[in-house]
Amino acid sequence: MTNQNGWKTSRWVRRKFAVPVVCVGLLVGLPAKALGQAPGEVQAETLLRTTSSWDGVPYPSYPDGPPEISLLRLTIPPNTSLPWHTHPMPNAAYVVSGEITVEKKSDGEVRKLKAGDVLAEMVDAVHRGTTGPEPVVLLVFYAGTPGMPLSHKQE
Repeated sequence: MTNQNGWKTSRWVRRKFAVPVVCVGLLVGLPAKALGQAPGEVQAETLLRTTSSWDGVPYPSYPDGPPEISLLRLTIPPNTSLPWHTHPMPNAAYVVSGEITVEKKSDGEVRKLKAGDVLAEMVDAVHRGTTGPEPVVLLVFYAGTPGMPLSHKQE
């Protein structure tokens, strides 16, 4: 058989490609509702809503002054222990990839986190994170004021 471009195609080629092309064409033409989706529907999932940090301590009031929101993407190398530190404002972390263990210095309490987990960070409590054999990527949201440092290193 010769197509419109003058190329000859075998029966095997026509059979091999005709079914997938027809199936894809049918799927593209189906409305989203037929595929189990509502067209244009926004889906929201609350990942974290809390009034206290992961160790159960209630958050203090927000810092005085105009608000400044910061969102950082942190990439921490494998087998890394971050320095002991504190945060002067409420903040929350979302683990994009990898695994990290967060440790509170005062009592050794730990929380292990993996991809998809969220953590309400501590305010003015000394803690650190330690990664395993894979790098860790975090999205960290801070609610502070202009000029306020996001963390303070501790000894």
